[in-house]
Amino acid sequence: MALAALALLWLSGCSENDRPLESPVHLDGEIFGTFYQVTIGDPLTQGRAQELEAGFKAELDSVDAAMSTYRDDSELVAFNQAPLNEWQPLSNELIDVLAISRAVAEQSDGAFDVTVGNLVNLWSFGPGARPHEIPDDEVLAARLAEVGYDAVDVDTTLMQARRTRDVFVDLSGVAKGHGTDRVGAYLDQQGIENYLVNIGGEMLARGYRDDEQTPWRVGIETPQSGAPEAQHIVPLHDMSVATSGDYRNYYEVDGQRFSHTIDPRTGRPVTHRLASVTVIHPSNAWADAWATALLVVGEEDAMTMALDNELKVLLLVSDGDDWQSLASPGFIDYFGAERIDALGIERFPGITPVESGLNAIETDHLSDQ
Repeated sequence: MALAALALLWLSGCSENDRPLESPVHLDGEIFGTFYQVTIGDPLTQGRAQELEAGFKAELDSVDAAMSTYRDDSELVAFNQAPLNEWQPLSNELIDVLAISRAVAEQSDGAFDVTVGNLVNLWSFGPGARPHEIPDDEVLAARLAEVGYDAVDVDTTLMQARRTRDVFVDLSGVAKGHGTDRVGAYLDQQGIENYLVNIGGEMLARGYRDDEQTPWRVGIETPQSGAPEAQHIVPLHDMSVATSGDYRNYYEVDGQRFSHTIDPRTGRPVTHRLASVTVIHPSNAWADAWATALLVVGEEDAMTMALDNELKVLLLVSDGDDWQSLASPGFIDYFGAERIDALGIERFPGITPVESGLNAIETDHLSDQ
């Protein structure tokens, strides 16, 4: 009887693992102090879904162990505590993210700068957060003097890096995007062809939602506090999207609002009308970094920078009680001018995009709802 019971238990376990799941399959959880949502359009069994979730969670845990500033045992914290001017051997993923950060810093003239960590902490937005108060001007000036992406040397050949000044490297503007890319790479390796990865709002899409080749639908959030609402809903296919905004993480002192987005060039929170930047890019890490850089510089410089670097960009700019949506030529070319016009999105002022239509994704199955 005991053997029969064990056999029955084993068979029931096997049947549960082999149970087909209704497609698409949604896998949800928490990571990096935010959420992950991975939606898979491929047919899966219960057991296969559990294997995939365990696998991509291991990837995310690896990113957290390498790049978190909230863990005393992370690789990044050890790097920040290492002696100055001494080369430190680092993991491939940390070197890759530092290299991306350096490239975007150079191309954005320092608007994106991972050495801004001490300023982020000073303004109470980092792991060293304290009661909200406006920093003293002298302290602010001293910390600003240390900041600069040239304070971190990266050797991608020998996989090592060093700090040449006492800066605090903070990768929060790119690590989440890197984690999104890592999940996508893992699913690719596992032979999954149709999925949507969403980690705290950073998204990566592959394939389609169903057998009818319906594109994945992505909402671009209205830049306002309160319950999330979609300003625009767009289709996404074999591409990633990252959005940076100043409307969620902020505090007020004596009626003055302070955004968590710190301008590395001034050491102070940004104060312009540009409220949200969305970047479409094959790599979410690059999209994440660029979205941060463009949000820092404000609408006019963001438009110039997007054009100079041929970026697919959507800007949401405060316009009284409403929002003005401005798209770069690359953004319009990717989605198609007809779709952009239907969404009420305007072109960058003075720009007439080339309407080749070659890169516009298929939207035949996309509902206008």
